[in-house]
Amino acid sequence: MDFSAELDLLIRARYPLLYLVSSEEERAEQAIARVSARALFCWDFVEGYQTEGTDAGYARSNPLQALEFIEKARPDVQAIFVLRDFHRFLEDIAIGRKLRNLARRLRSEPKTVIILAPRLAVPPDLAEEITVLEFPLPAAAEIDREIEQLLGNRTTLKGFAREELVKTCQGLSLNRVRQALAKAIARSGSLESADLELILEEKKQKIRQTQILEFYPATDAIADIGGLDQLKEWLLRRGAAFSEQARRYGLPHPRGLLLVGVQGTGKSLTARAIAHHWHLPLLRLDVGRLFAGLVGESEARTRQMIQLAEALAPCVLFADEIDKTFGGQLAGGDSGTASRVFATFLTWMAEKTSPVFVVATANDVHRLPPELLRKGRFDEVFFVNLPTQIERQEIFAVHLGKLRPHNLRAYNIERLAYETPDFSGAEIEQVIIEAMHTGFAQHRDFTTDDILQAVAQIVPLARTAAETIEALQQWAAAGKARMASRQPGIFSSLQRRLESSEE
Repeated sequence: MDFSAELDLLIRARYPLLYLVSSEEERAEQAIARVSARALFCWDFVEGYQTEGTDAGYARSNPLQALEFIEKARPDVQAIFVLRDFHRFLEDIAIGRKLRNLARRLRSEPKTVIILAPRLAVPPDLAEEITVLEFPLPAAAEIDREIEQLLGNRTTLKGFAREELVKTCQGLSLNRVRQALAKAIARSGSLESADLELILEEKKQKIRQTQILEFYPATDAIADIGGLDQLKEWLLRRGAAFSEQARRYGLPHPRGLLLVGVQGTGKSLTARAIAHHWHLPLLRLDVGRLFAGLVGESEARTRQMIQLAEALAPCVLFADEIDKTFGGQLAGGDSGTASRVFATFLTWMAEKTSPVFVVATANDVHRLPPELLRKGRFDEVFFVNLPTQIERQEIFAVHLGKLRPHNLRAYNIERLAYETPDFSGAEIEQVIIEAMHTGFAQHRDFTTDDILQAVAQIVPLARTAAETIEALQQWAAAGKARMASRQPGIFSSLQRRLESSEE
């Protein structure tokens, strides 16, 4: 049910107190006026009631008097009362009591009170009386109408380019869309394809202000991933899954991917490569920032994150190392906040219809709640193991190919891969950097021997955390996840040595 239909239903059902969460006051009030033909009265703390037919500035700086005005209104008058920023007064005992008395009375009268606020802050004693509504960001059709109204013939963008402009604007408030378009026109007198970067920058600014999501640069390609051939094949087959052609075929939007495995094996790199290959914006979710100190604020941040991600769809939502945040979240100790945030996130993942592809990574699958791993949350769960010798050759080739593209043959990649058993991709990158420091300090280029010297000085994580990694590998070997690499068997050379030592 869309916003207009839901609001109309609640008004006709005589819900007395509604709470509308939106920072777009003007647009929200226009939407309320379109939904109902009832008289509209608007109040704020500075100006009081400004609606025609009331004393100018009535109940200015007096929220209790603003409620008394509603109480004294004729019982037969059909009206909607919009109270701007009224969430700031809800903790006051007199205001809370007055609202509860008013709610009882308005159930039998054709009147509705709407609290319009930029954030959700409902005290527990009013939770039963207030119904919360989320006001959505403007949809594509609304943005397109606004572009036509603002620009008219001052743009050459038509057809597909016009669709790209509308898509770029999605996720912004209508006011920010106007500001971005006005900035482009002020710079060049018209809107061209090159001006889309201005709108994208406005979108980045908006996302930065949430302090929950951030635009993440997606410059890594699928070719930058060494190994993981089965995972890459899976991604390549779904490259066009967000297209209209896929919808006509009957394919649902891809839901997401959970990457579980050893640290430093390319899970985060894969998330960036997915967004780059699919030409989708990459949003990085800092799950820890969902949690806040005030009661109800964590849940509100979660809903805000979901709303923004869906407004920016199609996109890739990257949740890195979720095991550190949601691991053991059922243990309690925070009045159930973590459980409620987790439940909201899980419900959205299971029921979402918007094209938001969630890529989550985890290093310790044993800390993840089982609800997260069941089918329906993600399209697939992949296990990313330590690279095989052939995959290590590919990883060395990728890194050395970027650093020394014209001198790659000078390095013995086969020997480097052979001498680095149990090394992760991140550790391979570090030994190359260490070798570069050696060569730079001696005023020469680094060599294969420099890399091997660096290898000899590093003890890989697979040896310092052997038991943890072995438990992960055994979990994957039991058929709990799909292999990211096409390799004979799951056990690394480390595990084979451990088994040999036990015999």
